[in-house]
Amino acid sequence: MNKKLSELKPGQKAIIKEFGSEEIHLKLMEMGCLPGEPISLEQVAPMGDPVSVQVAGYTLSLRLDEAEHILVDIIN
Repeated sequence: MNKKLSELKPGQKAIIKEFGSEEIHLKLMEMGCLPGEPISLEQVAPMGDPVSVQVAGYTLSLRLDEAEHILVDIIN
């Protein structure tokens, strides 16, 4: 089931499928967000932005507008 990373709830795990924007594609890949890479949403800030994710063996903080461009398949 395809969803945006920004739609996940804390604790949910997914696999990165693709990016919704070519403009941010390179930046996300440099941060370890590669298609096929497992990713999990760890925490959401009290006001909803930023979000903390676990990807490529480290914790990464993403702005919500960046997370909206990462399309994922949820792992059950």
